[in-house]
Amino acid sequence: MTQTRLSSFAETIISICIGFCVSLVITAIVLPAYGHNVTLIENVQITAIFTVASILRMYAVRRFFNWLGARNA
Repeated sequence: MTQTRLSSFAETIISICIGFCVSLVITAIVLPAYGHNVTLIENVQITAIFTVASILRMYAVRRFFNWLGARNA
């Protein structure tokens, strides 16, 4: 049984939302440790850019593996 596109997207969004929150905290700790002081707004913007990239990457990889599974079935 393959996963629908909508189900793949929903799973990806939930995973990314959790990752977004974790990344905000990590970025707020790590960047200042390396001498890059950022504001909360800058932190959110940086994290948002990487979040969008993650959504596209995770969705594409999941759909590729679903396609491979359906093709080999």
